[in-house]
Amino acid sequence: MSGRLPIPALPESAPFTPRQRAWINGFLAGIFNEASESPSAHLSSNVFTLKPPVHVFFGSQSGTAEQLARRLAKDAGTRGFMPAVRPLNELSSAIPPAPLLIITSTWGDGDPPDNAAQGWEWLSSEAGRILQDWPFAVLALGDRNYTDFCGAGRKFDERLEALGGRRLTARVDCDVDYESAAQAWADSLWPALQSLALSPAPSSPPNRDTLPTSIAESPGASADSIDRLAPPPGRNTVPVRGTRASPVPCSLVSAARLNHAESAKDTRHVILKFDTDSLHYEAGDALGVFPSNCPVLVEELLAALGYRGEEPVTLGEGKTISLHQALLSELVITQPTQAFVQTALERTASGDLKAMRDPSRKADLESWLAGRDLVDVLKACPGSRLELHELPDLLRKLQPRLYSISSSPKAHPGEVHLTIATVRYESHGRLRKGVASCWLADRVVPHQTPVPAFVQTSRHFRLPGDGSRPVIMVGPGTGIAPFRAFLEERRAHGATGKNWLFFGDQRRAHDFLYEAELTAWREGGFLTRLDLAFSRDQEHKIYVQDLMLEQASELMSWLDAGAHFYVCGDAKRMAKDVDRALHRVVETAGGRSPSAAADYVNRLRQEHRYEKDVY
Repeated sequence: MSGRLPIPALPESAPFTPRQRAWINGFLAGIFNEASESPSAHLSSNVFTLKPPVHVFFGSQSGTAEQLARRLAKDAGTRGFMPAVRPLNELSSAIPPAPLLIITSTWGDGDPPDNAAQGWEWLSSEAGRILQDWPFAVLALGDRNYTDFCGAGRKFDERLEALGGRRLTARVDCDVDYESAAQAWADSLWPALQSLALSPAPSSPPNRDTLPTSIAESPGASADSIDRLAPPPGRNTVPVRGTRASPVPCSLVSAARLNHAESAKDTRHVILKFDTDSLHYEAGDALGVFPSNCPVLVEELLAALGYRGEEPVTLGEGKTISLHQALLSELVITQPTQAFVQTALERTASGDLKAMRDPSRKADLESWLAGRDLVDVLKACPGSRLELHELPDLLRKLQPRLYSISSSPKAHPGEVHLTIATVRYESHGRLRKGVASCWLADRVVPHQTPVPAFVQTSRHFRLPGDGSRPVIMVGPGTGIAPFRAFLEERRAHGATGKNWLFFGDQRRAHDFLYEAELTAWREGGFLTRLDLAFSRDQEHKIYVQDLMLEQASELMSWLDAGAHFYVCGDAKRMAKDVDRALHRVVETAGGRSPSAAADYVNRLRQEHRYEKDVY
């Protein structure tokens, strides 16, 4: 005897379809396996103890929502629940026999992130009605500077409510400073979930018409379905000590310019050193950097506010510092919040500007604000005195900037490399500077100024575990960053799979980032193909998506051979153009209809062979 409990199965005569019967059998298998593996489990014919399941779905573009989902699942596990974590795109194929908890960010104009778009399409269709009366809760992440704030989270929440779902706790809409709001939402969940778990099960058998029509993996039946916060295959299991809440100091080695002096761009290759016991990263991850504001802009703002800077201000959690220090390192001073603008307009002596507070003038106000910072607003609103105690509530907390890492830890132990475009432009007669990019390029003193940083893990933007798999990488401009890391990683591991890079920028003579490295790899055969698109070297602009269409047949043969396809860079235009080109490649070179091509591309996503790192 093995000592394991026999797993019950529904007889073939049970009044369910084969798929429904498989769903119930999987659920029962999970229950009995969970009980049999616990030394303290005691079963009788009437009562046994099992962990109540909860299912956490996330929609995440940069990784924040996914990290919150995994943190929630970990907390659920310590509270006696059995958590499972999945991207929202798997909602239709993994309907949980458990409460549905959703954490999602918003992308574009109120849209779900890439790994949630298919989930939303399914939920909003007739097929989504299968989730009628389902217990649910939604945490939405967003940015109040955008018109459709937390739009994706609101869509999921409203759809589940329209389906008659049982709300476990009210939806919370988080701004970029989300930690406290997210924690409060999670804390409000536990009493509701515990109450649900303690509720007696119905005595009548389930209605076959209301059972899910797709097989849902039981949280106890499959290690893959549980996820359990375990790292994916090959993932470094050393704990990361640098976190968003507790960054570690790095030191700047260099911030060398990659563009030629005549280029219209200023792209820097930034090298940071760190204590290997403090930070751990892998190719594909991003680095979060906490910058400081420009001291010149701080002085301009102090003058516009009418303060010296020595005045004390109290920030969140009772932290009191000087106003100068708060404006330098704690608060956003380049982007006016709605609250700041409305307060300044309310108190100004200018009747024309005051009139723009009217909701009917929203478009006019947005047009006027474009390209203006706090100094501009105050100068344009004479008489709008802001009191010291008001400022922390009128301004947002300064947030870290995330940069795709452009190095492999195998190739550069103790270092992390970044590829950063410095932002400088003129607007309304004043020079504007990117907060973090110009801080790193101009003001951080090498080997002296500490650079607080943390690793943002990208769990799915990873090289294939099988080094013989071919990879296709599309990364124009600074989008090349993770692919430099990928190539270094593949070289370090001796991966035998073919490598194909699509790179583009404005001019080859001025903007061929990492030209020496890429050329050497191409000539040595390690980089199998290097296709280049320099848009302004000819009258007709050429972009990476154009090269994809030119090489459609070869691209299709790589995909059919199991290649992984990656995209990094601008989300608004480039990534969408590349996605359209990919569909077109599958249609033309693959001989498929538009709908069949869409199915093919969707399968690539489901198999994690089509991944994006876009911003």
